Amino acid sequence: MTKYHIHTFGCQQNEADSERIASQLKSRGMVQAKDIKQADHIIINTCMIRESAENRVYGLVHNLYEEKQKGRKLKVVITGCMVGMAVRDKTGEFLETIKRRMPGADEFLPIEEVGFDHDPIRTNAKHGWVPISNGCNNFCTFCVVPYTRGREISRPFDDILNEVKRLAKSGYDQITLLGMNVNSYGADIVKSEEVIIGGRKVSPVMVKHLGRQRIPTLFPYLLEEVCKVKGIKKVDFVSSNPWDFSDALIDVIAKNPKISRLIHLPVQAGNDELLQKMNRWYTKEEYINLIAKIRSKVKGVEFSTDIIVGFCGETKKQFEDTLDLVKKVGFVKAYISRYSDRPLTAAHTSVSYKDTVLNAEKKRRWLVLENLINKPNL
Repeated sequence: MTKYHIHTFGCQQNEADSERIASQLKSRGMVQAKDIKQADHIIINTCMIRESAENRVYGLVHNLYEEKQKGRKLKVVITGCMVGMAVRDKTGEFLETIKRRMPGADEFLPIEEVGFDHDPIRTNAKHGWVPISNGCNNFCTFCVVPYTRGREISRPFDDILNEVKRLAKSGYDQITLLGMNVNSYGADIVKSEEVIIGGRKVSPVMVKHLGRQRIPTLFPYLLEEVCKVKGIKKVDFVSSNPWDFSDALIDVIAKNPKISRLIHLPVQAGNDELLQKMNRWYTKEEYINLIAKIRSKVKGVEFSTDIIVGFCGETKKQFEDTLDLVKKVGFVKAYISRYSDRPLTAAHTSVSYKDTVLNAEKKRRWLVLENLINKPNL
């Protein structure tokens, strides 16, 4: 009997994808190995949001290749973001690169070929990841996600709600709704001024930005319906773009105590010029005002965030602006990363973006923020 092992790199979305992969492998008669050494069918679910994550993938596949050269019989399948990038790179260069750098790989599997035909094999008995969309339409200049996962595609509302109900019946009481930008859920499936959500007709929430209606979203309604499912005690969601955080969404959070009071709201930087270069559609002041608005309506709310240090040309003053924002907001947690150049992104392809901040300075800035927000030594 074939024994499989799945090694997952990256974010919660990748974790959820791996649970679906495990279900698919089980349906083919495979059983899960105790560890990677006991497996003869290895799936590596890749991440390339940072160069360091990509390099860890290459290192693991290299080690497996050496074992195959010594006589170990196994099949190595690569999936996830690196394969997504290879599929979407029309030049074919990235596919050639990963084939050359991973000669031990036997198959490259696009994650889109792993569907929702079977319930995921969960890795937690109480908490379940529930994907509501895949891909991203925002094209932040530093971010590779639109090239690894493609344009945003919303999962059908009933599919999401039925999965949550099945989880509740199976004893799960906590769920996290997953998307690259959950706030824009449904923008691609809204075809009229009224839609049926939870058996009732509703008008899509129009998200406004820069004084204009930007997108229609169904996320506030989805969140509301999920909270109605009996047995579910806690509802969380990641990730949210600040410019799509509607008043309707704030109201839903405020009136539903099931929804987590820790909101993850990526800011990336606290300087307006830098935010514009990143293609983030808000200013430092607008972000701080949004935080204040949420706090005024949601009692006990706290915030976590994502921050990039050392983005192309970031000056000392621009970094200090980020420090100022951090102090004003008071984040309880931050995922801080040092900028690394990613293929196909605007920051990679445009001559106006230069990765000029030295690695030593990136590390220094990272440490300053890490000690300020996450307080690792306390």
